[in-house]
Amino acid sequence: MAALYRLDTAESDFSERLAQLLDRGQEVDRELVARVQGIIDSVRHDGDAAVIDWTNRLDRRCVDTAEELTLERQEIVTARERIDPREREALEAAAERLRDYARRQKLESWSYHDADGNLLGQQVTPLERVGLYVPGGKAAYPSSVLMNAIPAREAGVDELVMVVPMPDGEVSDLVLAAADIAGIDRIISIGGAQAVAALAYGTASIPSVDKIVGPGNAYVATAKRLLYGVVGIDLIAGPSEVLVICDGASDPEWIALDLFAQAEHDEEAQAILVSADGAFLDAVAEAIERLLPQQPRREIIAAALAGHGALIRVRDDDEAIAVANRVAPEHLELAVEDPRAMAARIRHAGAIFLGRHTPEAFGDYCAGPNHVLPTAGTARFSSPLGVYDFQKRTTLLGCSAAGAARLAPIAATLARGEQLAAHAASAEARGGKDEP
Repeated sequence: MAALYRLDTAESDFSERLAQLLDRGQEVDRELVARVQGIIDSVRHDGDAAVIDWTNRLDRRCVDTAEELTLERQEIVTARERIDPREREALEAAAERLRDYARRQKLESWSYHDADGNLLGQQVTPLERVGLYVPGGKAAYPSSVLMNAIPAREAGVDELVMVVPMPDGEVSDLVLAAADIAGIDRIISIGGAQAVAALAYGTASIPSVDKIVGPGNAYVATAKRLLYGVVGIDLIAGPSEVLVICDGASDPEWIALDLFAQAEHDEEAQAILVSADGAFLDAVAEAIERLLPQQPRREIIAAALAGHGALIRVRDDDEAIAVANRVAPEHLELAVEDPRAMAARIRHAGAIFLGRHTPEAFGDYCAGPNHVLPTAGTARFSSPLGVYDFQKRTTLLGCSAAGAARLAPIAATLARGEQLAAHAASAEARGGKDEP
């Protein structure tokens, strides 16, 4: 059974114990970095030949040419037709909700003229080509396809290239169906660090992209970290996490199931419940013990709860909010009477789920907001994936003769203060002169 960590803000060592709970030990694995760098270097220098070699070795394939790695359009269409109609309808419904939410995020260009007739503004343009990494093999994450591809499509990205590993030549029909629904242009059956490197540098058969998005294993995450700057990336995702604040008026079984939903991702996932009601915490602990044996992934859930889960007793809402802001969780459920009022006081969270009828699972699949969220406290300075991640913002400045005359002495004075005489001369050349 799952023996959860118990904390109480009234205890003198609470802060230290919470810090221990939140310390996930994510030190850099130098051996892994070296292995991944070796894969990246081989792909950069040998292109398709290296991609084929790594794919055959790691995914147990027998590929001879790079062309064999790209899936035919008919394979994708057939997969969409082959899945259960209920699954197809669910994917289509989720996709439409995601589109409806995403299109409201789109940034637009803007400009204005100041008193001197200068034009100032911002031009917004979509990225040209984006690479989407999708885990493969036994795992099937069609929701990840939708969450990453749809915002890119709504941003106006010209081309979406998806890579998905196919160990033993197998791939999930659900993943291919989701790719078709989301409007993926091309699917290449490769994975791992070699796929990230191929998308970053390009090969004879695989186009380079402007940005790579999507989750992966430690090799994929390390490759993304090493290649940032060569290519844009979304974020480096850590283990998934949820923090639930409850006032004690919810069904304890509902809250136990919410904790299970997060913990079943993997043994490193974190699920925390915060409440001022000690009896409610006990009731949830009892529900966990009673319901856990019924869960198909009970061993994973038990390991995650024992290693990283916690029940935290606070004195009041103020302390609950303080704990949430310190944790800066990926997912924050507010199972309280007035969730909007509490949400207004939250500074740091990837996504906030309002009220007793809003489990985090809705956000994972179909509600509308994106499930690609900052983890490991990075919600303090980063945001969920959205349409804006696939748009660039370019500043615009166009000076009139009068505007140049006003700006020239200001710019020249500051330039000389930085001992950059050519900057000053360039500014002054326009000051007081009309266009030739």
